[in-house]
Amino acid sequence: MGAVLPYMVAALLVGAASSIQPAVNAILARAVGSAYGATVVSVFVALCTIVAITLVTGRGRVTPGVLLGVPWWVYLGGVVGALLVAAGVVVAPVTGALLFFILVVAGQLLGAMAMDHWGAFGLSVREVSPLRVAGFGLVLAGAVLVLRG
Repeated sequence: MGAVLPYMVAALLVGAASSIQPAVNAILARAVGSAYGATVVSVFVALCTIVAITLVTGRGRVTPGVLLGVPWWVYLGGVVGALLVAAGVVVAPVTGALLFFILVVAGQLLGAMAMDHWGAFGLSVREVSPLRVAGFGLVLAGAVLVLRG
C-alpha cells in the first residue's frame, strides 16, 4: 500500500479541487451568457494548462503517426471530459455540487463495475459480486440522503 498511498492522496486532492469546477464555471456561464460557451472557455484553459505541463515534462510520443495509429474510440475520453465539464455547468447549479458529484461518482462506479466485469479496454476481469453491488448501493443511498438533507 505504501507505493500506492501518494497516488491515493493525489487523487483525493484532485477530487477535492475539482469540486470548485461546477460553481466557477456556472459563474462564467452567467458572465458569457451560455453554459456551453463557458464549457468552451474551461476546456480551452484546460488545454493550455496541459500543453504547458507537457512542454515542461516532455511530450512523450505525441506524433501524427501515433495519433493516427490508435483506434478511433480512444478519443472518446476527450468527449467524455467535455461532457463532464458541460454537465457540471448545467446540472450542478440545479442539484447542488454535492449531489452532482455523488451522482457523477455513482455513474463512474456503475461504468467501472461493468468494465471490470467484462474486462473492457484491456482491464483484468473482476466479476460483479454482491459486495461490489452493495458498495454501489451505499453510494446511491448517500445520494438519497443528500437529496433529502
